[in-house]
This record gives sequence, C-alpha cells and structure tokens, in this order.
Amino acid sequence: MNAFQASSVKKYDDEDLMEYFQNGEETAFNELVFRYEDRLHNFLYRYTHDHQDCEDLVQETFLRVHKSKHSYERIAKFSTWMYTIALNLAKSLYKKKQRMYKVSIHKDESDPDDRELLLEDSNILQDDALHEQLCMEQLEKALQELPDDFREVVVLRDLQQLTYEEISEITDTPMGTVKSRINRGRSQVQALIKDYVKLGTN
Repeated sequence: MNAFQASSVKKYDDEDLMEYFQNGEETAFNELVFRYEDRLHNFLYRYTHDHQDCEDLVQETFLRVHKSKHSYERIAKFSTWMYTIALNLAKSLYKKKQRMYKVSIHKDESDPDDRELLLEDSNILQDDALHEQLCMEQLEKALQELPDDFREVVVLRDLQQLTYEEISEITDTPMGTVKSRINRGRSQVQALIKDYVKLGTN
C-alpha cells in the first residue's frame, strides 16, 4: 500500500484504514472509532436498554478490534467483522443477565424485498404522543416474546439496516434462513400486537 497520510484520513475506506492500522498506524484505528462509535451505541442499546451496559459493550468491541486486528482479513467488510464481534459480546451479556432484548423496527423503503410491518390500532387516543408511546410499548413487549433467532435478525435488519448478505455472515446463517426468520418474526410481532390490542379493549 501507499504511505499513510494522516491529513487525508477521511478519504480512506474502512478496509484501507484497517490495513493501515494492522501496519501500525494508530490514527487509522481512531478514525474507525469515530466512524462507528455512534452506530455501535445505537445498535447495542437496543439489546441492553441500559446506557452503562451499552457504553461498556461499545468500549469492549473496540478493544477487541484493537487486540484482534491481525485476525481481520480484507476479504470481509470491516463493518461485518466488527458487528460480529459486537453481537457476540451482546449475546454474552444477555445470557449473563438474562435480559430480554427491546427493539423498535421500521420498513426499509430502499429494499424491495422488505416487508412492511403494519401496526393497526382502532383505539385512537386524543393524545397522539401517548398513543405512539403505547404502541411502542406493545411492540417492545411483542419483540421480547420472539425466539432469539428471530429477534436477532430483526435487530440487525431493521435497526442497523444491514443487508441480508451481511446478516448471513454475522449470524453464520444461510441467506434463505435469514429472510425467512425476518419475515416470520415480523408476522409474529403483528399477531402478538393484535392480541394485546384485543386484551386492552376487554
């Protein structure tokens, strides 16, 4: 590779930065942290719903990236490799604390294969903000009841907007299985939310 230019660090892609970091350029690692710190925080907070746990996981993820830099091979996207580390750390914390994941999801308009999750509630409240809050509470409750495998891919797809290919790599799951789990997970969420709405009207 050409000589690293710290003054032009923004122009390098993630994989270039990782390669320069492997060759001893600490500035390259700092740029990767800058690029992904907020995204990792957003991703991991949906698993922990605890700011301190989230901060600890973000720091531990970057520490693992730093310590394991020579295990990274350029044939993989840096982001996929990093998210795999973060997801494994989140799973470990989840098992340790026996916490349920809490997430919110949305439809990715840019993906024609993405199925919209329709949340219909005939009970319209006067306060729109309160109505939205109650819908989100029902959504989180429903997601907590999903099997781990379904919840995992929904988080990666709908929160982080990762591609099916990336999710397949991160979870070490065939592409067809990933798509099936996402669609089945969303269908289950819809069914559960309808049940909650019915219970609330009784």
